[in-house]
Amino acid sequence: MARHSRYVADRGLTTRMVTTMFFIGLLYVVLVGVLVVALGNAWPLVLVIAGALFVAQFWFSDKIAAFSMGAREVTPQQAPALHGAVDRLCALADMPKPRVAIADSDVPNAFATGRNQQNAMVCATTGLMRRLDPDELEGVLSHELSHVAHRDVAVMTIASFLGVLAGIMTRVALWSNLGRSASQNNNPAGLLLLVVPLVSALVYIISFLLTRLLSRYRELSADRAGALLTGRPSTLASALTKISGDMARIPTRDLRRAEPYNAFFFVPAFSGESLATLFSSHPSLDKRLEQLRGISAQLGR
Repeated sequence: MARHSRYVADRGLTTRMVTTMFFIGLLYVVLVGVLVVALGNAWPLVLVIAGALFVAQFWFSDKIAAFSMGAREVTPQQAPALHGAVDRLCALADMPKPRVAIADSDVPNAFATGRNQQNAMVCATTGLMRRLDPDELEGVLSHELSHVAHRDVAVMTIASFLGVLAGIMTRVALWSNLGRSASQNNNPAGLLLLVVPLVSALVYIISFLLTRLLSRYRELSADRAGALLTGRPSTLASALTKISGDMARIPTRDLRRAEPYNAFFFVPAFSGESLATLFSSHPSLDKRLEQLRGISAQLGR
């Protein structure tokens, strides 16, 4: 049975997660259908590859994310301050303690991953731990643990993967059959295979926009839930301000290396404020701070 924590529930987040998964799943079915029709007798290959990759991503997403971001699991003896903060927050939230990890990176950030609370992991970078005081660090960790409690980490992982899977399946299909079908001028499959890249591109674009929309909302939801759990929204606001300011002093090379994982980070490696809001993985700093000020006023009353 699912275990409920003391993090404040967010029906808006739940609705958005269900809606995102429904539409991305629908897009995925359309893509698979097009590939099955286009490949004819090779359709079992599409289903096997799609199923195997999806299962692998769902079951091993936490390990893949940890490896990609350079996270290493640490014991309480190796990182007593980090474990102590996670222990206090998990006791306060009445939720299982996730695995705790550290990433050796000067980019001040944190992330959570895992398909459920029992398989979750929360990670902080060495740059984050060096820059924040204990209260600010707890504010950031409370934000990340709310992602675990609300299960939006798993939804984001799966939603992001479906778009990637669309591209992989299409490349496999084109590599295995396009040359042969294209040479058969009277074969309708040849025409269908020309449509496959267009369908794949459409699936990727729509899934990208849907996951970015969900990502922006989930960050605001995690800020709110984390601040309400600790009762100290000002410390989270202070951490946000400090981290965002320090990002400007991080070498661009390190930021570029971290940029692909923006949707999972506490603060994006690049804020994206110069880009259209539609493509941003996080709400603007001003919007996040404005919400935290409102929570402070609410708690003050």
